[in-house]
Amino acid sequence: MHAIRQHEFGPAENLRYEETPDPRPQAGQVLVAVRAAGVHLLDASIRRGDAGGPFAVPELPMTPGREVAGVVTALGDDVDAGWLGKRVVAHLGAAHGGYAELAVAHAASLHELPDHVTEDAAVAMIGTGRTAYGVLRVAELSPDDVVLVPAAAGGLGALFVQEAKAVGARVVGAASTGKLEAVRDLGADLVVDYTRDDWADVVRAEVGEVSVALDGVGGTRGRQALELLGVGGRIVLFGWSSGEPTRIETADLYARGLTASVAVGPRILKKMNLRELETAALKALADGRLTPLTTSFPLSEAAAAHTALESRATTGKVVLRP
Repeated sequence: MHAIRQHEFGPAENLRYEETPDPRPQAGQVLVAVRAAGVHLLDASIRRGDAGGPFAVPELPMTPGREVAGVVTALGDDVDAGWLGKRVVAHLGAAHGGYAELAVAHAASLHELPDHVTEDAAVAMIGTGRTAYGVLRVAELSPDDVVLVPAAAGGLGALFVQEAKAVGARVVGAASTGKLEAVRDLGADLVVDYTRDDWADVVRAEVGEVSVALDGVGGTRGRQALELLGVGGRIVLFGWSSGEPTRIETADLYARGLTASVAVGPRILKKMNLRELETAALKALADGRLTPLTTSFPLSEAAAAHTALESRATTGKVVLRP
């Protein structure tokens, strides 16, 4: 088979498209012919060798990727024969091996896909979708909320916009210049270009204060999102794609009675059931409640996919297709 192999930590160019032996499923595992593999910002961090977070830096050489969708083509011992030939999606957990034509997954991690659900959409929801549902559980959105979504055209942001609209909230979607139309198409009530210096002033002029900010950007924009919150507002933090966390001081919280919550890390890994979050995300996809945005690349162009993701040149979830 062909797979992406990494022999050294470093830039995206270290991801190489190579021919490798086919993997074999062990007891409790299945072999999946991969039709879509998810790419995550954490994959880029792992590639550089500074992963941290929930995953240890892996031994090299290795094949990246922890989210796959495809067809089960072989079974290990002690696996229900009914899985053979099924279209499935799975999160590989702390394991790797997703950027490949064939991948091994634990049978317990599999979700069967309905006929109308594409592999690209499914692989977007198995990881990014479950994170979105974890963040949304912390946010507890209501019809009375005015919700600010920075990076609203990203993999998570696009889902937040749709879910906030589904619960009846008013939604402000912030994105960069070339992605504004995509955010409008998602249903945001107000779309702002947050590459402009006056974007926060535009939000104040159009909607006044916001009650919830879903912040995975951090840095200056995260701080601006915090300052847009009204009395009793809440900010839910789930990362800092800008490279710098949002600066929050105790005085900020006291001044307006704000609440700041971190939705990822130990909270999602130890306080929530990941399987339940995956199931909820995939059901929302199957029911048409949420439709992920995706940007696809051929498997052989994984390096280009990483470069585009890190430079914020993509819309929605990045997917590799063997």
